[in-house]
Amino acid sequence: MDSTHYDIVGLGNAVVDVIAPCDDDFLVGHGLAKGTMRLVDEAAAEKLYRAMGQTTVVSGGSAANTVIGAAKLGCRAAFVGKVKADRVGEMFSHDIRAAGVTFAAAPAAAGPPSGRCLVLVTPDGQRTMSTYLGACKFLGEDDVDPDLIAAAKISYLEGYLWDPPAAKSAFLKATDVAHAAGRRVALSLSDSFCVERYRDEFLALIRDGSVDILFANEHELHALYETGDFGTAVAQLRDEDILGVVTRSEKGALVVTREEMHAIKAFAVEKVVDTTGAGDLFAAGFLAGLAKARDLIDCARLGALAAAEIIQHYGARPQTDLQALAAENGLW
Repeated sequence: MDSTHYDIVGLGNAVVDVIAPCDDDFLVGHGLAKGTMRLVDEAAAEKLYRAMGQTTVVSGGSAANTVIGAAKLGCRAAFVGKVKADRVGEMFSHDIRAAGVTFAAAPAAAGPPSGRCLVLVTPDGQRTMSTYLGACKFLGEDDVDPDLIAAAKISYLEGYLWDPPAAKSAFLKATDVAHAAGRRVALSLSDSFCVERYRDEFLALIRDGSVDILFANEHELHALYETGDFGTAVAQLRDEDILGVVTRSEKGALVVTREEMHAIKAFAVEKVVDTTGAGDLFAAGFLAGLAKARDLIDCARLGALAAAEIIQHYGARPQTDLQALAAENGLW
C-alpha cells in the first residue's frame, strides 16, 4: 500500500510580497541591481517601502508559490515555513491554506515580525527584490516534522534557505528524512547571487546525493559552473547524476539528465507584466507532472504553461484555473 499522503512538500521563506512598478532610474537612485534579490534589515525595508508609492500586496515566498501552483494543478501539497503572530503572518497563513495547502506551523509569539519582500517591477517585467526575512530566519530543525517529509513524494527546497544558519539545518534534516523514506528531493538555486555565495556548498549537495532534482535559470547555471558559455554549463550539468531543469525565459527550457536532453518551447503570451514567480510556477508545473508520473517533456510543458500564466499579471500566485488551462492545452 502507498504510504504517500502528499505529492509535494515545500520548505521555504514565508514572506508577503509588496509589489510596485518603477523605472530604471528609481533602481539606480536606490542603489539596486536590476533583476536581483538582496537581503535587507527592517530599517532598510521601511525606507524603501516609503519610497515605493502605490503597492500591491500578495502573499509570496519562492517555495510557497511553487506548492500553491502544484495544489492548483491538483496535487496534495504542504508547506513548512515560519511566520510571527502578526498581520502579515496571518495574511500569509490564510492565503496558503485557502489555496488548499497544508500549513500546520504555529506562528511565533515573540521575535521579529513576519518576512516581506519588496518587489520593484520595471516596464520590461523584470523584478528587483529587497527581502526582509524577519521571522523566517528562525525556521529550524524543530519545525521539520519527519512524518510530513516522509509522507511526501517530493520535498522541494529553495536555495534562499541557505542564508539563515538555522534554516540550513532544517534543509539538511529534511533531505535526510526524505531519502531515508525513499523519496526525492528537489532544489531551486533561487538567485545567481545566492549561488555565488554558496557555490561550493550547492555543488556538494548535488554531488553527494542530497539533491535529486535541480532547478536553475541560465544566470544561476552560469554562476554555478563559473562559465559564461551556456553550452559548457549544460555539459557540466549533464555530467552530474541528477535531473536538471534549466529555464531560459522566452527561449523555453531544457531538461537534462546523463542519458537525455529535451528543449521545450515557451508558451506565447500577449504581454509580460511581471516576471515575479515565473521560475516558481515553472517548478510547480514540472513537479506536478512528475508527481503524476508524466514524462519529462510533458512535465516541462506544464511548467512552461504555469510560468506563462503567472507573468501576465502582478504577483506570483495563479489567477487562472491552472487545471483547466492545462486541459485546454492537452496536458491534463
